[in-house]
Amino acid sequence: MMNPITSEPLDRGLFPLDDWGLVESRFEPELQGRMESLFTVGNGYLGMRGNLDEGRDGVTYGTFINGFHETWPIRHPEEAFGFARVGQTIVNVVDAKVIRLYVDDQPFVLSEVEVLHHTRRLDFRDGVLIREAVWRTPTGKVITVRTRRMIPLTERHLAVVEYEVESDADASLLISSQLVNRQDGVDEEGTARSLDDESFDPRKAETLENRVLQPKLKVRDGGRILLGYRTTNSELGLVCGVDHRIETENDWDEAHQLEDDIAKQIYRVRAKAGQPVRIVKTVAYHTSDDVSIRELRDRCNRTLDRIGRLRLDELYEAQHAWLEEFWRCSDVEIEGQPGIQQAVRWNLFQVAQATARTDGEGIAAKGVSGDGYGGHYFWDAEIYVLPFLTYTLPQVARNALRFRQKMLEPARHRAAELNQRGALFPWRTINGLESSAYYAAGTAQYHIDADITYALMQYVRATGDLDFLARGAIDILVETARLWADLGFWRSNGSPRFHIHGVTGPDEYTTVVNDNLYTNVMARANLRAAAQAVSALEDRDPEAYDRMRQRLDLDPDELVDWVAAADAMHIPYDERLGIHPQDAQFLDKELWDLENTPDLKRPLLMHYHPLVIYRFQVLKQADVVLASFLHGQDFTQQQKRNNFEYYDALTTGDSSLSAVVQSIIAAEVGYQTLASHYFLSALYVDLADLHGNTADGIHVASTGGVWSALAMGFGGMRDHGGDITFDPRLPADWRSLTFRVTLHGTRVRVRLTADTIRFEVEHGDKAELAVRGEYVEVTAGNPVSVALDDQGPVLHGTPSTRDLLGGRRADGSVITASIPTISNGDRNEAD
Repeated sequence: MMNPITSEPLDRGLFPLDDWGLVESRFEPELQGRMESLFTVGNGYLGMRGNLDEGRDGVTYGTFINGFHETWPIRHPEEAFGFARVGQTIVNVVDAKVIRLYVDDQPFVLSEVEVLHHTRRLDFRDGVLIREAVWRTPTGKVITVRTRRMIPLTERHLAVVEYEVESDADASLLISSQLVNRQDGVDEEGTARSLDDESFDPRKAETLENRVLQPKLKVRDGGRILLGYRTTNSELGLVCGVDHRIETENDWDEAHQLEDDIAKQIYRVRAKAGQPVRIVKTVAYHTSDDVSIRELRDRCNRTLDRIGRLRLDELYEAQHAWLEEFWRCSDVEIEGQPGIQQAVRWNLFQVAQATARTDGEGIAAKGVSGDGYGGHYFWDAEIYVLPFLTYTLPQVARNALRFRQKMLEPARHRAAELNQRGALFPWRTINGLESSAYYAAGTAQYHIDADITYALMQYVRATGDLDFLARGAIDILVETARLWADLGFWRSNGSPRFHIHGVTGPDEYTTVVNDNLYTNVMARANLRAAAQAVSALEDRDPEAYDRMRQRLDLDPDELVDWVAAADAMHIPYDERLGIHPQDAQFLDKELWDLENTPDLKRPLLMHYHPLVIYRFQVLKQADVVLASFLHGQDFTQQQKRNNFEYYDALTTGDSSLSAVVQSIIAAEVGYQTLASHYFLSALYVDLADLHGNTADGIHVASTGGVWSALAMGFGGMRDHGGDITFDPRLPADWRSLTFRVTLHGTRVRVRLTADTIRFEVEHGDKAELAVRGEYVEVTAGNPVSVALDDQGPVLHGTPSTRDLLGGRRADGSVITASIPTISNGDRNEAD
């Protein structure tokens, strides 16, 4: 089993409590990779990592644009038909946040100067990163540096950087504002960085060794600088434009430098004691795959011209107003738990920064906070992020689903390439093409089709947005249903059953199996949803139905086949153990003895060949348990408990996605303490760097999953087929939990205490709910409270592999556990 944390893991001397911000109270050089991710600012389209303004003391200097990528040919040493051919990796675009400072010719480098005070604060209500540093020069002058950095959530293409310097004595200041092409190995001095990295970690982005950004434009006009590029292979265009403004009563002059990969606006200031100097950088980024660099230049100029006519305060006020509405719709309050409260808001704020202005693009695994996982989009966006958006920011959820709709045509081509009808969405992608070179844990994850349709139907049922289906999203349902109907097959052993073979479920430690439980359960729901949606469209809007039939060449008999396949879907179940096997052969394997596996051998993927892992019953992440959450109506409470106890003991937690689902189901079946521990593991996965890779970027799926763990785990909310129900599980040491849910345009405030759950309409008319079988209608101005006898069953202890040993499989063999070892004496470090 994984080892969830049992208490708050943050150093509160470094991260002091703050309800509405994340504060760094001192500079810790060895933690900068983590800090750069934690203090990222972004809006879903554009993201700037929390590097220090001076562009020094960093681990990964990064500015990223969602979907802006380079392609490269995937070369397989041993080729086969249908292998992924085109790799895709997010590009580190021009870094425009750099401002270098020299005082009497001494560079301000935080790790080298005498620091008197340093603090940063990421404000969740204003969406601004604020920094203050006070340091002493060798001659005794005390210098104060104050900075603000913001990427507006209301302006897709914009960033604002402010840099203020003040000396307590007269001083000569040189302030160098820069634009730097870091992607191609150029640092702020114009020298190449090393591309060598011998460390192995499959979670990291691929390193692109050849030049990526080809220079196409360099322009300076007064204080405005523009640099333009086109990517070498993907041929995407990028232009970055920056306006500069200096505000000071001191005397100053300026100089400039303009090259292909670096540009500088330099201010030389004869600063008087106590007279501040402020530099304001207004930055615009525009990208495209189908317009000229000249057009992108014009777009940047238009953005900068328009913003230049505004007061700077207007941008900050608009940011505050956007976030005020965001928190009004999505805030979660945990009374009496200030540390957890701060961490929850940081996680939800990260979802906003990763999604707000995606505007029809995907939600990357790391958002725009880093290049981990190559900037790719995965299935976890639909399962872990979309629920939060659907129930709090439905328009943003709609935009994310539109992205999948745009990918439908390449998904059709991919299905045809794999000899299937319908559409098969790529497991990992940026441009719509499958980018996973390892098909066993990539392309074989056909469940992504059902994950997308799950999110689509969850959105439609929660919002009532049937028009979205009628306008084309129903095509996703039809084409994915066709895929399942064609991929599966019928087999009779008594009554005919429908089987799906040769697939991989969410658990990547078990691949290419027959009748994966998760896949079959999700495919069944996909088939039924498609048949129901098509029939409903015919009844509701015959004209839209006819257009859809002609567009997709749909035969009404297909619906009959989908329903038959769904009704006959084979759902593996083992009567002896009382559990659902993860797949047809899973229970035949030896158990991996996780309790005796040393920490230095985890995560397993970093220390064992995949074939070694595949031979054991061991999970990277929840699989059957996830199915019992998403489609809990298909499992009895006893089955959920049995499944949780069996698979929790085998789950490593090597995936950041595991803790969320394990927390939700642990709470439901009664392991309340364990549920809280798993929740903390999800909550702090990045804040405390629990997986050791926060430096690569924020785990966006986990941040979205935190909301699900709160609303659906402790709040006990479920949405099965559009029926909203509650069966709460408030942790014993929490006074109350409050969250919001928007249903068909009505926002409901839900407040849970130990003995009551209360519903109040904050916006809209009414909502229909149920609490433990009791129907509730809540209307505007009429809050409803429901008394609770308890917070559900309470089970003690933690499932372990010891509980499974000695049992017998269906064939009578005894269940045992072991760890793969190497017997060679000189290799006993692997034991």
